[in-house]
Amino acid sequence: MAYLTDNSRQSISLAITGASGACYGLRLLECLIQAEQQVFLMVSQAAHVVIATETDLKLKSRPAELQQQLSHHFSAKEGQLQVFGKEQWMAPVASGSNAPRAMVICPCSTGTLSAIATGASNNLIERAADIMLKEQKKLILVIREMPLSAIHLENMLKLSRLGCLMMPASPGFYHRPTEISDLIDFVVARILDQLQIPQQLMPRWGEKYHG
Repeated sequence: MAYLTDNSRQSISLAITGASGACYGLRLLECLIQAEQQVFLMVSQAAHVVIATETDLKLKSRPAELQQQLSHHFSAKEGQLQVFGKEQWMAPVASGSNAPRAMVICPCSTGTLSAIATGASNNLIERAADIMLKEQKKLILVIREMPLSAIHLENMLKLSRLGCLMMPASPGFYHRPTEISDLIDFVVARILDQLQIPQQLMPRWGEKYHG
Protein backbone atom coordinates (compact mmCIF):
# COMPACT_ATOMS: atom_id res chain seq x y z
CA MET A 1 0.00 0.00 0.00
CA ALA A 2 1.42 3.39 -0.98
CA TYR A 3 0.58 6.45 1.11
CA LEU A 4 -0.40 9.43 -1.01
CA THR A 5 -0.15 13.12 -0.21
CA ASP A 6 -3.89 13.62 -0.80
CA ASN A 7 -4.40 11.52 2.34
CA SER A 8 -2.51 14.05 4.44
CA ARG A 9 -5.56 15.16 6.39
CA GLN A 10 -5.69 11.68 7.92
CA SER A 11 -2.01 11.77 8.80
CA ILE A 12 -0.08 12.52 11.98
CA SER A 13 2.54 15.25 12.12
CA LEU A 14 5.45 14.53 14.45
CA ALA A 15 8.17 17.00 15.40
CA ILE A 16 11.24 16.12 17.45
CA THR A 17 12.97 19.11 19.00
CA GLY A 18 16.12 19.61 21.04
CA ALA A 19 14.92 18.75 24.53
CA SER A 20 16.40 15.72 26.24
CA GLY A 21 14.27 12.62 25.78
CA ALA A 22 14.79 11.88 22.09
CA CYS A 23 13.91 8.25 22.89
CA TYR A 24 10.26 9.26 23.37
CA GLY A 25 10.00 10.77 19.91
CA LEU A 26 11.80 7.91 18.18
CA ARG A 27 9.68 5.29 19.93
CA LEU A 28 6.52 7.20 19.05
CA LEU A 29 7.61 7.33 15.42
CA GLU A 30 8.19 3.58 15.46
CA CYS A 31 4.74 2.94 16.94
CA LEU A 32 2.99 5.25 14.48
CA ILE A 33 4.60 3.42 11.58
CA GLN A 34 3.70 0.05 13.06
CA ALA A 35 0.11 1.29 13.41
CA GLU A 36 0.14 2.06 9.66
CA GLN A 37 -0.27 5.80 10.14
CA GLN A 38 1.01 8.23 7.56
CA VAL A 39 3.60 10.39 9.32
CA PHE A 40 4.93 13.83 8.46
CA LEU A 41 8.20 14.17 10.38
CA MET A 42 10.25 17.24 11.26
CA VAL A 43 13.50 17.06 13.22
CA SER A 44 15.11 20.26 14.45
CA GLN A 45 18.86 20.87 14.21
CA ALA A 46 19.13 20.74 18.00
CA ALA A 47 17.29 17.40 17.97
CA HIS A 48 19.96 15.98 15.65
CA VAL A 49 22.56 16.84 18.29
CA VAL A 50 20.50 15.38 21.15
CA ILE A 51 19.72 12.18 19.25
CA ALA A 52 23.43 11.68 18.51
CA THR A 53 24.16 12.24 22.21
CA GLU A 54 21.41 10.09 23.73
CA THR A 55 21.23 7.23 21.20
CA ASP A 56 23.41 5.27 18.82
CA LEU A 57 21.42 6.58 15.86
CA LYS A 58 23.33 8.97 13.60
CA LEU A 59 20.76 10.82 11.53
CA LYS A 60 21.31 12.04 7.99
CA SER A 61 21.16 15.82 7.71
CA ARG A 62 19.22 16.23 4.46
CA PRO A 63 15.45 15.56 4.63
CA ALA A 64 15.38 13.20 1.62
CA GLU A 65 18.27 11.15 3.00
CA LEU A 66 16.79 11.16 6.49
CA GLN A 67 13.46 9.98 5.10
CA GLN A 68 15.16 7.07 3.38
CA GLN A 69 17.21 6.24 6.48
CA LEU A 70 14.29 6.23 8.91
CA SER A 71 11.94 4.48 6.48
CA HIS A 72 14.44 1.65 6.29
CA HIS A 73 15.20 1.71 10.03
CA PHE A 74 11.54 1.44 11.03
CA SER A 75 10.40 -0.66 8.03
CA ALA A 76 7.94 1.97 6.79
CA LYS A 77 5.90 1.30 3.69
CA GLU A 78 6.43 3.28 0.53
CA GLY A 79 5.37 6.88 1.08
CA GLN A 80 4.27 6.24 4.66
CA LEU A 81 6.95 8.49 6.16
CA GLN A 82 7.69 11.93 4.78
CA VAL A 83 10.41 14.10 6.27
CA PHE A 84 10.47 17.87 5.88
CA GLY A 85 13.21 20.42 6.52
CA LYS A 86 12.82 23.57 8.58
CA GLU A 87 12.21 25.80 5.54
CA GLN A 88 10.14 23.51 3.31
CA TRP A 89 7.20 25.91 3.22
CA MET A 90 5.39 23.89 0.53
CA ALA A 91 4.98 20.94 2.91
CA PRO A 92 1.35 19.98 3.68
CA VAL A 93 1.84 20.86 7.35
CA ALA A 94 2.46 24.52 6.44
CA SER A 95 -1.12 25.21 5.38
CA GLY A 96 -4.48 24.85 7.03
CA SER A 97 -5.96 23.71 3.72
CA ASN A 98 -4.04 20.42 3.94
CA ALA A 99 -3.20 20.07 7.61
CA PRO A 100 -2.88 16.65 9.27
CA ARG A 101 -5.49 15.50 11.75
CA ALA A 102 -3.12 15.88 14.71
CA MET A 103 0.38 17.01 15.61
CA VAL A 104 2.71 15.85 18.36
CA ILE A 105 5.92 17.58 19.39
CA CYS A 106 7.89 14.95 21.27
CA PRO A 107 9.98 15.92 23.06
CA CYS A 108 9.10 19.61 23.06
CA SER A 109 11.78 22.04 24.19
CA THR A 110 10.76 25.09 26.19
CA GLY A 111 12.17 27.22 23.38
CA THR A 112 9.70 25.62 20.96
CA LEU A 113 6.98 26.02 23.58
CA SER A 114 7.72 29.74 23.79
CA ALA A 115 7.76 30.18 20.00
CA ILE A 116 4.38 28.47 19.64
CA ALA A 117 2.88 30.51 22.49
CA THR A 118 3.90 33.74 20.75
CA GLY A 119 2.99 32.65 17.22
CA ALA A 120 6.58 33.07 16.00
CA SER A 121 6.39 30.64 13.05
CA ASN A 122 10.08 31.11 12.27
CA ASN A 123 10.51 27.55 11.00
CA LEU A 124 8.32 24.73 9.74
CA ILE A 125 7.83 23.14 13.17
CA GLU A 126 6.55 26.39 14.64
CA ARG A 127 4.40 27.10 11.58
CA ALA A 128 2.93 23.59 11.65
CA ALA A 129 1.99 24.03 15.31
CA ASP A 130 0.46 27.43 14.57
CA ILE A 131 -1.65 25.81 11.86
CA MET A 132 -3.02 23.27 14.33
CA LEU A 133 -4.00 26.05 16.73
CA LYS A 134 -5.74 28.21 14.16
CA GLU A 135 -7.54 25.22 12.62
CA GLN A 136 -8.50 24.02 16.12
CA LYS A 137 -6.98 20.60 15.60
CA LYS A 138 -5.25 18.43 18.18
CA LEU A 139 -1.79 19.64 19.18
CA ILE A 140 0.11 17.66 21.80
CA LEU A 141 3.26 19.02 23.43
CA VAL A 142 5.40 16.51 25.31
CA ILE A 143 7.35 18.93 27.46
CA ARG A 144 10.66 17.62 28.81
CA GLU A 145 12.14 20.11 31.26
CA MET A 146 12.77 20.27 35.01
CA PRO A 147 12.34 22.45 36.95
CA LEU A 148 9.83 24.63 35.15
CA SER A 149 10.12 28.40 35.44
CA ALA A 150 7.16 30.75 35.72
CA ILE A 151 7.70 31.63 32.05
CA HIS A 152 7.37 27.98 31.05
CA LEU A 153 4.24 27.57 33.15
CA GLU A 154 2.65 30.73 31.76
CA ASN A 155 3.31 29.57 28.20
CA MET A 156 1.84 26.17 28.95
CA LEU A 157 -1.25 27.71 30.52
CA LYS A 158 -1.69 30.07 27.57
CA LEU A 159 -1.56 27.22 25.06
CA SER A 160 -3.71 24.96 27.21
CA ARG A 161 -6.45 27.59 27.18
CA LEU A 162 -6.23 27.51 23.37
CA GLY A 163 -6.90 23.78 23.36
CA CYS A 164 -3.34 22.53 23.20
CA LEU A 165 -2.78 19.33 25.20
CA MET A 166 0.19 19.39 27.59
CA MET A 167 1.71 15.97 28.23
CA PRO A 168 4.91 16.31 30.26
CA ALA A 169 7.15 13.27 29.89
CA SER A 170 6.24 11.91 33.33
CA PRO A 171 6.25 8.09 33.30
CA GLY A 172 4.24 6.22 35.91
CA PHE A 173 5.41 3.27 37.96
CA TYR A 174 2.27 1.26 38.74
CA HIS A 175 3.14 -1.13 35.90
CA ARG A 176 6.37 -1.96 37.77
CA PRO A 177 8.92 -1.04 35.11
CA THR A 178 12.11 -3.09 35.04
CA GLU A 179 13.82 -1.45 32.06
CA ILE A 180 14.17 2.07 30.67
CA SER A 181 12.07 0.96 27.69
CA ASP A 182 9.14 0.36 30.07
CA LEU A 183 9.27 4.01 31.16
CA ILE A 184 9.49 5.21 27.58
CA ASP A 185 6.55 3.04 26.54
CA PHE A 186 4.42 4.41 29.38
CA VAL A 187 4.64 7.93 27.96
CA VAL A 188 4.29 6.82 24.34
CA ALA A 189 1.23 4.72 25.21
CA ARG A 190 -0.52 7.75 26.71
CA ILE A 191 0.24 9.78 23.59
CA LEU A 192 -1.18 7.03 21.36
CA ASP A 193 -4.31 6.98 23.52
CA GLN A 194 -4.79 10.70 22.95
CA LEU A 195 -4.38 10.12 19.20
CA GLN A 196 -7.00 7.35 19.43
CA ILE A 197 -4.55 4.83 18.03
CA PRO A 198 -4.87 1.32 19.56
CA GLN A 199 -1.84 0.28 21.59
CA GLN A 200 -0.73 -2.59 23.76
CA LEU A 201 2.48 -1.13 25.10
CA MET A 202 1.42 -1.26 28.72
CA PRO A 203 -1.39 -2.54 30.96
CA ARG A 204 -4.02 -0.02 31.97
CA TRP A 205 -5.00 0.85 35.50
CA GLY A 206 -6.96 -2.02 37.01
CA GLU A 207 -5.58 -4.58 34.58
CA LYS A 208 -3.18 -7.30 35.64
CA TYR A 209 0.32 -5.91 36.11
CA HIS A 210 3.44 -7.84 35.32
CA GLY A 211 6.30 -8.24 37.77
